[in-house]
Amino acid sequence: MEQVIEQFKERILAAAANQQPLRIRGGGTKDWYGQTPSGDLLDTRAYSGVVAYDPTELVITVRSGTPLAEVEAILAEQNQMLAFEPPHFGPGATVGGMVASGLSGPGRVAVGATRDFVLGVVLMDGKGESLHFGGQVMKNVAGYDVSRMLAGSLGTLGLLLEVSLKVLPKPYAQTSLRLEMDEKDAIRRLNEWGGQPLPISASAWCDGALMVRLSGAKAALAAAQQIIGGEEVDGDDFWIAMREQSNEFFTQADVLWRLSVPSTTAPIALNGQQLIEWGGAQRWLRTNESADTIRTAAALAGGHATLFRGGDKEVGVFHPLPTALGRIHQNMKNNFDPDGIFNPGRMYTQY
Repeated sequence: MEQVIEQFKERILAAAANQQPLRIRGGGTKDWYGQTPSGDLLDTRAYSGVVAYDPTELVITVRSGTPLAEVEAILAEQNQMLAFEPPHFGPGATVGGMVASGLSGPGRVAVGATRDFVLGVVLMDGKGESLHFGGQVMKNVAGYDVSRMLAGSLGTLGLLLEVSLKVLPKPYAQTSLRLEMDEKDAIRRLNEWGGQPLPISASAWCDGALMVRLSGAKAALAAAQQIIGGEEVDGDDFWIAMREQSNEFFTQADVLWRLSVPSTTAPIALNGQQLIEWGGAQRWLRTNESADTIRTAAALAGGHATLFRGGDKEVGVFHPLPTALGRIHQNMKNNFDPDGIFNPGRMYTQY
């Protein structure tokens, strides 16, 4: 693998010298996310494999080009999992792409996001140097915040080489409940349940029906069912479809927006169809409303809006940054990638 590292370094140094942007990519299953990719392809899949895995310590360290499905299979053999349920969006998804996109699935509401499970990374910067941040344990070590910051950075700060991830045991039992109710009642009920010690690991509302997933000990699930009510259903396929956005709501969306708002936010009055996840904190919107209208509505609710799929990316995929935050963003880019060669403009066109 040292030869692969050296090849990466040579590519980066040559790109910096020639001012030639590089497009960092693994399996390419998330090429559609963010602004349109540009630059010469730097494929990470040659740098693959598990570096270390200790099931008793609940930590796995893998190289960035490792297939995500391979990691999940290794964990499953020990009855463990990536609890934040990262979406694949295709058979070629890699661990590097998982971290770079920072996307989380239905379980995020209960356990946290991708960044919350990143313990440490090895990153090659714009000077071809391998930098180590964080470690392999959950504690306040030097560089811990940098490793978490890389989750969702879309490869704009450097080439991710290795990542150490916290893993969790799979739940002893799991069941799903379906309840008929409107959007307003669903938001209210979800927030009421959120204030109680209930083993809710996922939720989704759409078209007058609320789905709730319970995970944990059988006794806890039985007690929660008595409180929540509803019809018990087989929800395994439903939650996979939610994670992979393969159900009808997502597949029929020409333009899909993601609104991140406080969970208690009342129904947002925008034209189109909505699907609510994460206890009310994530609102998916299929609409032809203008970007300004959507982003104004999200901002008034105390949140932000992302053009997730489709639409005109000229309006900007991600919510505009405040001036001060934009300055911090630029300073980080300048420090890690002084020549601006890594995935330029992938998040914001000006960076």
